[in-house]
Order: sequence, then C-alpha cells, then structure tokens
Amino acid sequence: MHNGWVGRTLDGKPTQVTPGITLLRASTSLAVESALGAGKTQESMDARSHRRFKIEVDIRVYPRERPVVRGATVDISESGISALLRVEVPVGEVVRLEFTLPAGDVEALAMVRQKSAFRYGFQFLETGRALEIIGRTCGQLAVEQAPREHVQINQPQ
Repeated sequence: MHNGWVGRTLDGKPTQVTPGITLLRASTSLAVESALGAGKTQESMDARSHRRFKIEVDIRVYPRERPVVRGATVDISESGISALLRVEVPVGEVVRLEFTLPAGDVEALAMVRQKSAFRYGFQFLETGRALEIIGRTCGQLAVEQAPREHVQINQPQ
C-alpha cells in the first residue's frame, strides 16, 4: 500500500507522489539525446562543436587596428560564442572578446569563423581562466535550459 498517489512518468515508469503536488522533472537523458540527436555519439558531436546555450549579454569585440565593436550575444558553447554586431568584422580575423557571464568576466582571443547577415560566430582560441568561466556558465545553462518532462499523476485504486 502507498500512502501517496501513484504516478507514471511519460515513459511509463511508476513514481510515488504526494497528493496535490504537480511535478516537473528535468530529464538529463532527454537533454543529452536532444543535444546529440538520434544515433549520434558524443564523439561525433565534438567533431563539430559543443552544445550551444542561449544567452544574451553585451559583448565587445576588438578587431586588429580598428575601434571596438559592440554587440549582443545570442548563444554560447565551450568552444565558441555567437553575437549580433552592427559593424562588419572580417571572417578569419583573430579578435579579442570581452563579456560578462554569470560565472564571471571573460576576456578571450577568438577567431571569426562565420558570418550570416549581422550574426557572427567566434571560436575561442584561449585556454585557462576564461575557458573555466565559460565551462561553469555552460554547466549552469545546461541545467537551466534542460527540457522539462511532465509527470502524469493517477489516484490509487
């Protein structure tokens, strides 16, 4: 006999819950499967890039021999960041980036890898403290942005 109600997750697994409680559960395996896609391994994903997380913070881009370019980030991963910029920065150029993440201030060298209209993709060239801050932030964002799974609750019979 159960003192609480018996519920089932969407994948059919039984779970015991307290009456009157609505549960939301972060599904780690679902987040990993979503990030990798069906049939992909972590190794095949790493060959291209790391998982990206949405984040909007101010960014300053310092191209060589030109004034600072200000913009706003779109997303971040452990290997790079994308941002919207109003001024053109040449693809292939190495730039210095400055931005503030929840885990701290970042100053890093990066290469401009791609451009689509006003959106730029930067690949980090740094190691050390900057990547530690970026890694901690990506870890926090992975938890915050993980898909949520609803739990269906059935009253005991």
